[in-house]
Amino acid sequence: MAHVLVIGGGIGGLATALLAARGGHTAELFERDARAPGTALDRDFFGWRRPTVPQAAQPHALLGAARNVLRDDLPDVYGEMLRLGARERHELDWFDVRPPALPGDDDLVMLQARRIVLESALATALRAEPGAVVRHGEQVTGLTTAAAGGEPADGVRVTGVTTGADRYEGDLVVDAGGRRGGIERRLGAVGCRPPVVERHRTGLAYFCRWYRLPAGTDEGPRRPWAVTGGAFAGCAVFPADNRVFAVTLFVHTADTTRSALRDPAVFERAARSFPPGEAWLALGAEPLSGVLATASLDNRWSALVDERGPVVTGLVPVGDSITHTNPTLGQGTSLALWAARRVARTAHRDPGSERFAVDHHEWAVRTLKPWFDFQVVADAAIGERFATRAGRTGTAREVAALFDCALEDPEVMRARARVRHLAEPPERAYSDPEIRARVARWLAARPDYAPNEVGPDREEWEKLTAG
Repeated sequence: MAHVLVIGGGIGGLATALLAARGGHTAELFERDARAPGTALDRDFFGWRRPTVPQAAQPHALLGAARNVLRDDLPDVYGEMLRLGARERHELDWFDVRPPALPGDDDLVMLQARRIVLESALATALRAEPGAVVRHGEQVTGLTTAAAGGEPADGVRVTGVTTGADRYEGDLVVDAGGRRGGIERRLGAVGCRPPVVERHRTGLAYFCRWYRLPAGTDEGPRRPWAVTGGAFAGCAVFPADNRVFAVTLFVHTADTTRSALRDPAVFERAARSFPPGEAWLALGAEPLSGVLATASLDNRWSALVDERGPVVTGLVPVGDSITHTNPTLGQGTSLALWAARRVARTAHRDPGSERFAVDHHEWAVRTLKPWFDFQVVADAAIGERFATRAGRTGTAREVAALFDCALEDPEVMRARARVRHLAEPPERAYSDPEIRARVARWLAARPDYAPNEVGPDREEWEKLTAG
């Protein structure tokens, strides 16, 4: 079996180390932050400044794909999340009477929780794992290498990491440091060619505020739909754990009203102009944070294999180090857990070899890249709509109709949910003749259907965000 060195103590790193140790390997995890996740959730979530993990305080969606990895491979972590207050929500619970169950419906369950709940559960399990060592406060500063044959620039094999004065050797190094982890610089320092990076700007800015439902109110409204949007702005509600939920507004980065949304009073007025924001805030929720802003996110794919082969061996990426996806579809945690599980299941297969590096890359292209591409297409449509403030027509109108039809038709909802939870690719789920016929009938019955008309018009929005 292998000794696995993991760079980064976020979700991808924690999961990789834990799964590797439970798969018979040994693991050492290196995290620059001296502080570790605990079980004081509110203290850690609202009081822990994490500049290298700016998304930590933003809403997270634990889709069915992520839940399945936890349930099947880490049941104690899954149980600990539920104990800490995470809640399950089946996608078909939207309907007053859930439709008859079909095979695969168990994959359509979301875990509602803040990111810190998952981090806490993973960290608790990892601390108790005899095959793992966690080194908080030890930042990886460099890589150790050995020649892998051929010319030096074409044959760098990573054999370990350095952390200041210390040096650690292993059979495989896993980069779970994310898009800000500095791996490109470290690879360059040991003579590797640069990774192949594909990047797509989204042009979207997000503004989030956290709230808690009043005592005695354990759940928010099931309806209206939690995500709505118009031609220039959108609103989403993210139920989480322990009566906590987040309201998020999103606009184009060039929108002139963007800066006004940082004001809590303006934010709340604007949020209440959308049905989900009004429905949740009308329950008398207590604000727990100011308005947290993030913008200029991109969809980024990074490959350590180019046309000449692997740029490095002995090191593979997981999580945001492979693919950083904009949060509109909530895919990030699921893709990170898939990659972590794959590393744990394959680390015994000559991990320092060129074959291992190529196999990991080909697996990522086959398994993760289609979802990255789906995210790029979805964000491009939203960004263009927000930038032009134009309604959807033609094919875009039909795509929007699929989502609105799903709110009334359980079979269309099931197809939509299978895509949403990464159980089936959109090109297969949405091309099913029965699904296409149902959406076509729905549209034919509504000749005046105009998507994205939920929320305020522009004149009202300008008034809501003024002053």
